[in-house]
Amino acid sequence: MNLPVKIASQNLGFYYGSVKALHEISLEFYQNQVTALIGPSGCGKSTFLRCMNRMNDLIPNTRVEGQLLLDNQNIYAPVVDVVNLRSRIGMVFQKPNPFPKTIFENVAYGLRVNGTYHKLMIADRVEESLKASAIWEEVKDRLHTSALGLSGGQQQRLCIARALAVKPEALLMDEPCSALDPIATQKIEELIHELKKNYTIIIVTHNMQQAARVSDRTAFFYMGKLIEVGDTESLFTKPKNEATEAYITGRFG
Repeated sequence: MNLPVKIASQNLGFYYGSVKALHEISLEFYQNQVTALIGPSGCGKSTFLRCMNRMNDLIPNTRVEGQLLLDNQNIYAPVVDVVNLRSRIGMVFQKPNPFPKTIFENVAYGLRVNGTYHKLMIADRVEESLKASAIWEEVKDRLHTSALGLSGGQQQRLCIARALAVKPEALLMDEPCSALDPIATQKIEELIHELKKNYTIIIVTHNMQQAARVSDRTAFFYMGKLIEVGDTESLFTKPKNEATEAYITGRFG
């Protein structure tokens, strides 16, 4: 099954000041697949993830080398509108970060920022996004209460709904379950499985079992380098690289 490439990095290097954090990463991400980025803390996987929607632009004294392509267009080209890019590539962070607003306004926020003010259209999109993130049934009777009253797992699904509301093409998830209990984690994992029907999903996780459960492909990072990438089952059962094998069997990390 030949899926189209949605996002690709070509010889991507990244610097924090004079420190090189990523070394010539070339990696493709396919439409309607989940790719897990694994590796020990500080190996560059979250830095790489944040390169994909230019979140690292917000950090002073950083620079990028090489290319990062979305539908074959370099997202670091001078003509790229970063606000538009971030609506095309949504992001969900490690800790749920709902705004101190109502549940409804959390989801509607991005729509308003992007210039949608039609009340009926916003209401429809809010409902659609909450359903897509598997939280509608839990919140439909309390849309106008504070999002901060939700449980951690509900807040994370709300943040996913907020990302989906602006109709992204891809979804970046930076350890989306690390702050959640096992039941909430299971719900997010089931949700990821559903969402890949419509989105390209890239997830950073420290949890090997989670990577094995949710991803189609896995990429192993170590010391800012891409060591190995392959379909998840092969990489976990027959890794080609010794460092990959050492990491997934728990000998370091």
